[in-house]
Amino acid sequence: MDAYGALRPLAALQAGVVSREQAAGHGLSPRATERLVRVGHWRRLAPGVFLTADLDPAFEARVWAGVLLGRHGACVGVETAARLDRLLDADPAVVTVLVPHGRKIVDRPGWLFVQASRPLSSRGSPPRTSVEDTVLDLCATARPEDVVGWVTVAVERRRTTRRRLLRALNDRSRHPRRALIEGLLAEVAVGVRSPLESTYLRDVERAHGLNALVSRQEPSRTHLAVRDVWYLEFGVVVELDGRLGHRELGRFRDMNRDNLAGLDGLLTLRYGSGDLHGRPCSVAAQVARALHQRGWTGLPTRCPRCARVPDTDWS
Repeated sequence: MDAYGALRPLAALQAGVVSREQAAGHGLSPRATERLVRVGHWRRLAPGVFLTADLDPAFEARVWAGVLLGRHGACVGVETAARLDRLLDADPAVVTVLVPHGRKIVDRPGWLFVQASRPLSSRGSPPRTSVEDTVLDLCATARPEDVVGWVTVAVERRRTTRRRLLRALNDRSRHPRRALIEGLLAEVAVGVRSPLESTYLRDVERAHGLNALVSRQEPSRTHLAVRDVWYLEFGVVVELDGRLGHRELGRFRDMNRDNLAGLDGLLTLRYGSGDLHGRPCSVAAQVARALHQRGWTGLPTRCPRCARVPDTDWS
């Protein structure tokens, strides 16, 4: 096999990205490498790192280039690792590469090199931080509402579990969002699977004493739908939707789900992100009235925010 043929398996493994040293190790001289770039067969991504095609590099190719630039022991983290593990739905503009502490790598357009504050432990191909470390690293500098998103999406998409996240958190002596994450993991334990469900649990249910028997993410009788919040004893269902708008297909699915619930004798209340963040007290009042109409004898409580919303109907 010639040198070009020997490079093919390596290029395929690394999304077509090779370093000058790797090319030399497979019998390709620096002069031959430069000629491949010059005639347009290869593209130079950064000094000493090449794409074995004259194309715009895909995200994974840019990731591999960053790992090679970071040298031995480097791996990707934060948003870059989140994208590889499908916690993000879009490619980040910059590839973040973690390098061992004490190693300085000059940033280049499209790549950010960060010295790790703890010993690096990577996995996967391309090498990246564990899902648990990725989530905790992202949460360390995130806004509280984004912390909710990172934790719940990681569990909802089955990239990790509540126990694994809690174990990873306990392995760290310090974390700026420890209390918030521990609280969120407790919510996950009772069935919360999205940021909006967390808001409903905190600002509607707990803030207003709606402690009727409830189940979360419960499949319907026919298993054709999953109820977000289901007050089983009283036949009241609360559906939550964080989308800003519904297209026709989504609207049809929601109506069909509500119709099926009605045929089973269930009352469905539906709320969006604007309702839960803008008027949680009014939402709580509506849910309480629905529960009372169906036999709940409990008494809702008024939260501090209720005093600022005097026209809320609790009757």
